Amino acid sequence: MRLRPFLPDDFDTIKDWITDGRTHAMWCANLIKYPLERENFFSVMKEIGTRFGDAPFLATDGSGKLVGFFCYSLNLETNEGMLKFVMVNPKLRGQGYGRQMLRLVLDYAFSITKTDAVQLNVFPENTGAKKCYEHAGFIERSTTPGAFAYKDEKWGRCNMVFKQSNKNL
Repeated sequence: MRLRPFLPDDFDTIKDWITDGRTHAMWCANLIKYPLERENFFSVMKEIGTRFGDAPFLATDGSGKLVGFFCYSLNLETNEGMLKFVMVNPKLRGQGYGRQMLRLVLDYAFSITKTDAVQLNVFPENTGAKKCYEHAGFIERSTTPGAFAYKDEKWGRCNMVFKQSNKNL
């Protein structure tokens, strides 16, 4: 598996990875419209790139097939990396691809951007994603109950962190 920058034509593949409104909300907290539309998606990518320095990336398998998507930024004041919009091709979930992608992201963050830690937010109700992050070595730092409303549900927001000192665990 390898990481590479997201290219505009990649949108045509990843737009089909989210097939229902609830999964979409768990992925992006409705910061991007559902269903995914090219103009809105690229507008959000541009906005978070300008505001936070986020850059979109893809993970590909050995044949170049798209496996996962995420955005990464580095906060220079705290020297912490931030992962957002992490998504794995639904046909490949549960097979270790997410954990493998996260390992590559962490290697990139620590070796290239020289961060001290990488953080992300996940809804605890998104049990598959939270388990994947835990298996990759992320540790829960804080949880805010009822931080997000989706229809008649209230979801918490869990901030998880992987510190440079955890790399050897």
